[in-house]
Amino acid sequence: MHSAPVTMMAATNPKRKCRRYSAEYLKLGFVPSFTNETSPMCLLCEKVFSNDAMKPSKMKDHLARVHPDKIGKDVDFFTALKDKLEIRTGVVSFIKPPAPPDNERGLRASYNISLIIAKSGKPHSTAEEIIVPSVKEVIDTVMNNDSSSVLKCLSLSSNAVRQCINEMAADVEKSLISELQNSRFSIQLDESTFRGENILTAYVRYFSQLQKCIIDEFLFTKYLEADAKGETIFRCLEEHLKKHNIPLSNITAVSIDGTLPMSSFHRGLTTIFKERFPDVRTIHLVLHRQHLVATELSEELHDTLEVCIKAINKIKGNPFNSILLSMLCERNDETMNHLLLHTDTRWLSRGNILQRLVELYDLTVNFLTSTDPNLCHQLQKCKNHLYYLADLFSHLNDVQMRLQGRDVTIIQARTILLGFQIKLGLFKSSLARRDFQYYPNLQELEKGDETLSDDNLTIYMTHLEKLYEDFNNRFGDLEKIEIPDWIVAPFDIPNGNAFDYDLQEEVIHMFVDLEAKSLFRNNSTGLFWTNVNIVNKYPKLSGKVLPFLLSFPSSYITDAGFIHLSTLMSRERNKVNLEKCGELRLRLTNLTPNINAILKHQANPSH
Repeated sequence: MHSAPVTMMAATNPKRKCRRYSAEYLKLGFVPSFTNETSPMCLLCEKVFSNDAMKPSKMKDHLARVHPDKIGKDVDFFTALKDKLEIRTGVVSFIKPPAPPDNERGLRASYNISLIIAKSGKPHSTAEEIIVPSVKEVIDTVMNNDSSSVLKCLSLSSNAVRQCINEMAADVEKSLISELQNSRFSIQLDESTFRGENILTAYVRYFSQLQKCIIDEFLFTKYLEADAKGETIFRCLEEHLKKHNIPLSNITAVSIDGTLPMSSFHRGLTTIFKERFPDVRTIHLVLHRQHLVATELSEELHDTLEVCIKAINKIKGNPFNSILLSMLCERNDETMNHLLLHTDTRWLSRGNILQRLVELYDLTVNFLTSTDPNLCHQLQKCKNHLYYLADLFSHLNDVQMRLQGRDVTIIQARTILLGFQIKLGLFKSSLARRDFQYYPNLQELEKGDETLSDDNLTIYMTHLEKLYEDFNNRFGDLEKIEIPDWIVAPFDIPNGNAFDYDLQEEVIHMFVDLEAKSLFRNNSTGLFWTNVNIVNKYPKLSGKVLPFLLSFPSSYITDAGFIHLSTLMSRERNKVNLEKCGELRLRLTNLTPNINAILKHQANPSH
């Protein structure tokens, strides 16, 4: 009996049609409401209407009745109003609502986050413990949205991060191998010991055909199972290159340190390379840290260095002592209020350590008088030697700093080192004349009440003589390298006859090339010869220059790499296998992993 009225009600109240916004409505001055996209809003008065008003006729009627002066305005006018309104209200337009989170974009974000973690050297658990809660807080609090849908798309557990890192590292290695198979490259080898295991690291420098520039790149880390002899190191390198179909003949230069297995004449690595590949240039790494001064110190200077390090570590190794010294410095208005802590892994700062000790010498002596009288007495006895070493180490540090960085070439290193070797003779002759212009600390000492004895000067001059000989022995190969003048001054050669016959045609064209001259004026030698235009226009000339640019001039890159190695071998990660450690490769690489290719492979594993 009651069914009929219900039927009649349904018939008389049909379901209303919900109208949708069209981009054409913008030229009438309407956009969808920021809070409900089914409701139109007037840009001029910012009034929101019901869905029934989502009709061009009603919008035109509102514009004519309320804003007649705006009739005929073009769409650009209303677009500008919409942009201003979005900025002012701080909301995003709903004309094109953001796409909901999906697994593919979440996976891409997971790879990008994993790459950031690897580059920063942070533990894999960083994502799960810090990043995920942070993302949740931003979405929930700032965006006032539900974060669960976004977090479900992310894969950031420790195991997932490790897998992402390993896959990206494999992609980077694949790209590197692909280039090395068809490129000439130099290689730098260095061997060190971590926790009783001999570890060999290798880096390559090559001209990338993809990026059109010279790249320094990490090649591998290997455990040397038997020993660290030259034959073992060569065999390890040979096996790795053959495994990846990289011809050994592609190697143009080998850079090594000065250890016996590397440089020994009798079956050292350099000897083996020279026998197998006579045209390969072998270069001693410059400067290799502890050799230059420590091995040539006299007994007096060596003892001085040890006393200084003991004094510094006595203070810095004890927080209470360090605070007391800092308070004493502040009380005496000293510019510096602390000493630098010395460790072997920060050898480069040793010159800064000694200089800081010189600047705080009087306060340090006063402080040690009460805390360690015996050490204080030793420090007072070696004051003159300390001042000399601080001056010399400052000079050496300046040389070292000029050799730092990835853009330094063997041409620049040769100039810096041979120039410093000549300066050593100048330093010695100035001491003989008691001229201390190159020794600012000794000069200050002489201005005071103290006078350097002839015995002290003899010790210093003898040390400089030995240092000169050491430079000559270690870097004599640099002096023997014949670098054509036209490489560093291609437009200063008076005629083309100074070049090989097969190069003369390109020389003539380059000499009148105004664009090339402009490039040379505004770029370094290395950047000029590897410029894409120069390489394409003058392939023979740039090909002759390339071997000089590829050679590693210093141990900078291996020293930086071993710092990362030591981090990975820390107690928290003592089970890591360095040979298969993707994190190490991503930390050291200059290449960018192709995440698109990785995602595509996951979507189509058969490919």
